[in-house]
Parts: sequence; C-alpha cells; structure tokens
Amino acid sequence: MSSESTENGALREISEKVDAGWDGFVSTLEKKIALKAVSAEGISSPTMKASAEFVAQCLREAGIDNARVEQAVQEDGQPGAWEVVGQKDVGADKTVLLYAHHDVQPAGDEASWKTPPFKGVIEGGRLYGRGSSDDGGGIMTHVGALTALKGNLKCNVKVFIEGEEEMGSPSFVPFLNAHPDYFDADVMFITDSSNWSAKIPSLTASLRGNVTMDVTVKCLGHPVHSGTFGGPILDANTLSSMIVSSFYDKEGNVVVPGLIQGEPIGGLKEDLNEEDFRKDSSLLPSCKLAGSGSLASRLWTKPAIALIGMDIRPVKESFNQLASECTFRLSMRTSPLQKAEDAAEALKGFILKNPPFGCQIDVKVLETGTGWAMDPDNPVVAQAEKCFQAVFGCAPENKGEGGSIPMIPILQAKFPKANVLVDGPEDPLTNAHAPNESQDLSELKGDMEAEALLLSTL
Repeated sequence: MSSESTENGALREISEKVDAGWDGFVSTLEKKIALKAVSAEGISSPTMKASAEFVAQCLREAGIDNARVEQAVQEDGQPGAWEVVGQKDVGADKTVLLYAHHDVQPAGDEASWKTPPFKGVIEGGRLYGRGSSDDGGGIMTHVGALTALKGNLKCNVKVFIEGEEEMGSPSFVPFLNAHPDYFDADVMFITDSSNWSAKIPSLTASLRGNVTMDVTVKCLGHPVHSGTFGGPILDANTLSSMIVSSFYDKEGNVVVPGLIQGEPIGGLKEDLNEEDFRKDSSLLPSCKLAGSGSLASRLWTKPAIALIGMDIRPVKESFNQLASECTFRLSMRTSPLQKAEDAAEALKGFILKNPPFGCQIDVKVLETGTGWAMDPDNPVVAQAEKCFQAVFGCAPENKGEGGSIPMIPILQAKFPKANVLVDGPEDPLTNAHAPNESQDLSELKGDMEAEALLLSTL
C-alpha cells in the first residue's frame, strides 16, 4: 500500500473521530469561555487556577493521563502563573511539544459586544466569546487531535498550556529553567497564531519582536502661560510630537537608522489584499496606508512604531498653559531578523541624538522581546504543509504575523535543534483582543484534523 493511501486512510479515521466528538468539543470551548480567565486580573488568582484545572482535565480525557497544574514562580520570587503540563511517552523516537495558553484578554467595553463576552454564542458558523479563538481554539485544537489519536499515538507528546501569555509571560523563563525536561522535544507545535483565512491554512513563517519604552521630554522648570511665553518656547507636548514624527518619511516608512527592514520569510507567495485589510481594520476610507513595498512586508517583517500612551492634560481640563514636561510610551514591532535589544538601542540612540530645540530627553527601555523566523526549508515544515493541504484541500499560504509571541524565540534559543511550527485557529474575522472575538468552527475542525494527521505521520 502506498504512503498516500495510508495517509488517506489515517485522515478518514481521524475525521470520523473528530466528527464523533465534535459536539463535546464545542461544549467544552463554551465552558472554557465562561471561566473568564483574564490574567490581567491576577495571574496567580483562584480564577486562573480554576481555568488551568479545567484544561488539565480536558487533556486527561484526551489521553494525557498525567496532565496536571503547577504554579510557576516569578523572577522576584512572587507567585506566578498556573501552568498546565503533562506528557505521554509511547516509546517513539520523536517527541512533540504542544503549546497553547489558557489566559484571555479582558473584555473591554462590554457595550461594544453584540453578545455577552463570557458566554459562548454560535452565529453564522462562528462561536463568539472572549477566548473562543485566542487561545481557546488553540487548546481545543490539541484536545481534538489527541482525542482522535487516543490509544494510537505514534510519537511521544508533551503539553504546556501557559497561564499568562497575555501578560507577557513573566513566569515563563523561571519555569523553563526549573523544568527544562518539560519542554525538550524534537518538534514544537505552537497553536497561538492564525490562518490566511477560515478556508486557507497557513503555517506562520515569522513573528515580529517587540520593544516598549518610555520617553520623557522636559523644556521648562515649571509650566508657564501660553500667551506670555508661547511662540519663542515650544511646550513639551509639541516637542514630544515632533520626536514621534521624526521616525517616519513622508510616505510613512520608518527611517530610524539601525532598524532592519526585512522581507517575508521564505518569499512572498501572495500579498495581502488591501481591500480586505482596510475592511478588517476598519480604516476610514479617507486614510491612506503608510509605507512602501508589499503590504505583507510592512505588516510582518518591517519595523513599526506606535505611540500607545501619553501623559497630557485631558481636553476638558485644558487651559492656556505650556506644559513643562511630557512622558510618552512607544511600542515598536521589530523585524524577526533583528535582536530586540539591538532595535531598542537603535531607536533610543536616534531619539537622544535628535532633541528638537535642545529639549532634555530621558529614555527608559521597559521591555524587549526578540522575534522569530521559521526555517522554510526544514523537512518537518514540508510535512506539516502536506497535512494541512490534505485536510483543507488547498496548499497553505506563506504567512507572517505582525504580533509577537515572546516565549517562542526563548524556547528556540534553549532548544536550538527543535523544529518549531506555529499555527493557530484565528482568521481575519476573529477580532482577537477586540470586541466580538469569534472562532470559525469549520476552521477549528480542520485544524484538529491537520494536527492529528501530522502527529500520526511524524
């Protein structure tokens, strides 16, 4: 019998088992949404522990008999996140680590939701609710795949379901250093990303890094009257705005020296559709897109700098006064080909060397996280792409991500020989981190089947 016939038979069996358990998978995901596992309200809280215990039970039912909850400790010795770990050793040559996270973002303004944020509601083939996709869909991808292969695993499996990914993973490095054996694997399959669309799968080829810094601008010993002194003196808020504007050329390209401007990893098979991108982002019709080159490179592999916070007097409380001091916060996404620390130094150096009108500037780097790039020529990548094509009926699209997952480059550095695959249940309509987050259910089923097929062929 040919290998193709064997794989077709394996896929039919996997599909039958996923179909048989489907209603239970959806019900489980609805229950997970209802747990309201918002890590921003306390990573070590009883709520987060209950979420972790729920996920551990799901994994035990899927065949990871020793799935359990362990609490991490932060670098400062404070109690950390509730993590879910476990392993299934079947005596195989290959070991696969399955990763997802069980914490979710806050709901934000609940008035902006068309359904209750922490109640799963199915409409139009999508399950709505906070964490339905990010990363409840990722958890259920693993649960569905393991259930389909229960009693028939061909590789050893380890699981790590994190409890603080949405908070930047402050406990992750200490937990990794304390338990490296929990993570050591030949293949790491990370389900915290997205597909090209609900019908077209993707392996994530790259993730941008991130840098957060605070910049304080000072120009006066104290605030003064804008009528008496305005004109010869520019206020700190205006000077801060001038600093931010200096990062860009007239087309909106970032022009800070020393920042790497990358191109899509593995080459660009198909650029992003501008019309869809504008619609998905809710960009106003009059607004032009910034930058040059492919839309994909601008989103995936080139740097982006955003002004995400500014200490400035609210409009309702404003009066005719020149501000003496202003602090603003920058969030920079960096090329996956550049160390975040190097990018931070480049931006910091540029700001300090160019003080408008001689103002005093202080820069404090708060956080750095290096990006990650897949090896597109790795044979495990080709094998995974073949499995996704078999399930979805079309070849996966090469896709990067503009966001960051800090623990992936940390894991890759710790285990450089591991083959890292990044996939995820999201699609352009998911609205992760925003109101009305949802999971396309047909896509979730496909992800379960593709992961199970991959695990059965490694």
